Amino acid sequence: MILEHYEWQSRMASTNRAKGFGEGFAEGMATALAIVLETRGITVPEEIRERVMSCTDTDQLERWVHRAAVMDTAESLLG
Repeated sequence: MILEHYEWQSRMASTNRAKGFGEGFAEGMATALAIVLETRGITVPEEIRERVMSCTDTDQLERWVHRAAVMDTAESLLG
């Protein structure tokens, strides 16, 4: 069965699908943030890397991505 065009019938299925999408989106943003920092040659301490990779707040991750483009140290990312 191809699920691409399947309409989820139950509220639980729809909710879980949306939750999974949101979690995947946050994980992708955290990965993109790590790539930006690595590309810019910024050393990221393990505790900051863990905080970024475990963050599920996409608004916060978006703010960090914007900061990562202009900041000089990983510590200033969280400030």
